[in-house]
Formats: sequence, C-alpha cells, structure tokens
Amino acid sequence: MLEGSPSPSGGEAADFIEWQSEIAAFGAIDRLQPPPPGAVLFVGSSSIRLWRTLAADFPQVPTINRGFGGSQIADSLYFARQLVAPYHPAAIVMYAGGNDLAAGKPPEQVRDDFGAFVTCARHWAGEVPFAYISIKPNLSRRAQLPLIRQANALIRACARERAVAFLDIHGPMLGVDGQADPRWFDVDGLHLNAQGYALWTGVVCDWLKQGGLLPQRMAARRQGTAQVSALAAKPSRLP
Repeated sequence: MLEGSPSPSGGEAADFIEWQSEIAAFGAIDRLQPPPPGAVLFVGSSSIRLWRTLAADFPQVPTINRGFGGSQIADSLYFARQLVAPYHPAAIVMYAGGNDLAAGKPPEQVRDDFGAFVTCARHWAGEVPFAYISIKPNLSRRAQLPLIRQANALIRACARERAVAFLDIHGPMLGVDGQADPRWFDVDGLHLNAQGYALWTGVVCDWLKQGGLLPQRMAARRQGTAQVSALAAKPSRLP
C-alpha cells in the first residue's frame, strides 16, 4: 500500500488477511539475509512462487522471488510496498492474472488491476524496466481460454501504453488443437514442469538481453536454450 493513502486495490485489509503471513515471512527473510540491490524482482502468483530454479536459471544476474500463494493481481497491488520498495530492483517481472479470472473477475478488471500495480510498483522502484508474462493456458482451466485470450489482449494494450514489455508465452504453450499442450505442465495441469520453466526462462532472458540487463556470456548461452525451446514448441503451434 502507498503510505498515508487508501488501499490502491480498493479492498479492505480483511480481504487480504490470508496472505499476511507470507508477506511477513518475506520481511523476516530479508532481515536474516538482506537481498542485493539491483536484482531482477519476480512478483506474482504461484507460478512465480514455485519457480524454485529461478536463481539457477539466471546465474549471472541476482534475482529475488516474491511470488506468493495462489494470489491475484489485486493482492500484489495491496502489498506493493512490501513487495517492491525494500529491493531497489534493476527490473521487475510479473506473472499473475489467471487466478483472477478463475475467481470470476472480468478481463477488464484484471487489466485495470494490472495497470494500478504498475503505477504502484513504479512509485516504489522508479522507471525501471518492467515485463509482464502473459496469462498462460492451462489444462485444468480449459473453459477459461476465451477469457484468458481477452485478458491478454487488454493487458497487452495497457502494457504498451505504460511502456511495459508484454512477454507472450501463451501462444508457444498451445498444442495443435488450440488448447494447452501437456508437455509444459506438472501433474496438476495448472503449474509448470521443468520444461515449462525452461520455456519461460528463454523468453525472459531474451527480454533481459534486449534491455542490456543480461551479461553477454549468459545471453549467448541462454539464446541456445531459447532456440531449443522454440524448436520444441514449433510442432505444437497452430498452422
């Protein structure tokens, strides 16, 4: 939250109490082991939280993982100060929005919450590079695919207006039937497996490289990983 102002999410504190312990745990971790300034800050929902190989996937840039629960964008918005202000990041990467749609929020609300989070994050971090990973298709949420596409289109337009990079992982994760391709998913059909995270790593690395945030040696190595991921995805794309 912005100090001295109403909740930017428009919600009451009671609406976000389920996440208080996780947010408090981040503060406790920071006190025990202060994170380095100038890291790439990853925020959002459980697909970020479960990215346990994050540091290994980006070995030459410091990273901070502040994904929590099965959170929605409004949750990150409510806790924006705690999630962003302590870290003085060099860049921010966000993935969230799928849980918002699953909870019944319309795509327009997801877009508006995203825009509000960008405003809050930049209040605390300044005009650092910011990327949003598009909402992925899911095996377990097939019926939501039209809403996911609509939300992604709205967020892409909002991101363009706010100079935020929109990293499209939705298309590469579709199979020939236009549905989520099982190759990328864990057994729950919702979260990513190692191959799925490798795909995301290649996409994020490309963005970091374009922004000059990735050392050249790592950029060259990750380019090879991205090419392998692209080749793996190519047969599954719609003609």
